[in-house]
Amino acid sequence: MRRRRRAASAALAVVAAAVAVGGTEAQASRGAAPPGARVSQRAAPPVAERRVSAPVRIADAATVRLLRPGDRVDVVAAERTGSPRVVATGVLVAEVPAPDPGVVDGGALVVLSVPRDVAPGLVGAGATTRLAVTLC
Repeated sequence: MRRRRRAASAALAVVAAAVAVGGTEAQASRGAAPPGARVSQRAAPPVAERRVSAPVRIADAATVRLLRPGDRVDVVAAERTGSPRVVATGVLVAEVPAPDPGVVDGGALVVLSVPRDVAPGLVGAGATTRLAVTLC
């Protein structure tokens, strides 16, 4: 059962990373210049930061029950060896799904709204280490 949950979590993290990263075709469809294209020297108008939804499993389900959409959190990857490292800071809690009754001691899922460039590191860390959050 534990292997099945870990495999499902890892698969979810890989899919989320793939969606977050996207390819050059996806960038072109959003109006981004193709790689190697010349960009005008004129200053571009400020662009809103592109955010994506990143589902991550937090190791302590009780901590997740304290979270509400709109909260800001720092996400910390806690490895068994070595020091914990901050993976994302001040990210927005977008959704706290209802707990899965079939998951016992497997943490809880939370959906975070993060900048596009932060998402791959966040979901990648969730696939290989236990994640924790601190409220900002």
